[in-house]
Amino acid sequence: MDTANLQAFVAVADCGSFSLAAERLFVTQPAVSKRLRQLEESLGSRLIDRRGRHMHLTQSGQALLPRARQILKELDALKQHIAELEGSPMGRLSMATSHHIGLHRLPPVLRRFREHYPEVTLDLHFMDSELACGRVEQGELELAVVTLPFRQHDRLDYLPVWDDPLQPVSAPEHPLCRRSRLDLDDLTDHPAVLPAHGTFTREAIEQALQPVRERLIIDLETNYLETIKMMVSVGLGWSILPRSMIDDSLAALPLEGFDARRCLGVVRHRQHSASRAVEAMIGELRAVSDWHAD
Repeated sequence: MDTANLQAFVAVADCGSFSLAAERLFVTQPAVSKRLRQLEESLGSRLIDRRGRHMHLTQSGQALLPRARQILKELDALKQHIAELEGSPMGRLSMATSHHIGLHRLPPVLRRFREHYPEVTLDLHFMDSELACGRVEQGELELAVVTLPFRQHDRLDYLPVWDDPLQPVSAPEHPLCRRSRLDLDDLTDHPAVLPAHGTFTREAIEQALQPVRERLIIDLETNYLETIKMMVSVGLGWSILPRSMIDDSLAALPLEGFDARRCLGVVRHRQHSASRAVEAMIGELRAVSDWHAD
């Protein structure tokens, strides 16, 4: 069975489109169609039903998809293992990061990694930290650089990299900025814009605001901290954001006794052996770590 045909099938199933699958594989759309047709002929079964612009997996396609993923994953691991026996890290490194970390923390690490390990191909995905942890646990990603959860899973290893203190903020002209001193009760008089429920960042904020949590006026929620920053800067509410995001568009609120922080770091599967590429990436992250972890 030709692995290129399996790759085409998985790409079409993932993308839901022959054209998008072709872009993902860097081939033409007719090439994708040909590979899928060859796979169907070799198996003697139709895998995908095409109805106009819509398509869906047949029963045979649904049965094949998880096995095809596993076959391709094992082949990639085998190729990488053989390549690494010859020397420096190479092959594909499949990893995820959150949008915030990808924008504000990871770029210099990725730049150094590319300089030091040019033979490694980065397969980098941007997603919410919660989803990334799940993908690592399921074995779909080798590691994730994300906000670490408060409740850690025993199947995953966690490496702290950056300490990320949080700060109550508002627009400079917001009424809360006129006060020289604030307490938690003052926050309940004004609408808030906060990270969405279910995120690790929201959990950190709710722990810090526990005494007034039920009295908060939460007008807007989103997973994207950059979006929250924009909404706060135009006066739609106060929020709590990483101190590293504060600039002239935001004002730090003088909230007495407030202490909340996130820990940003690496998540990987405890039971999966790390490739040299994974070890190399972790080495680059250790080099910039606030925690100086062993």
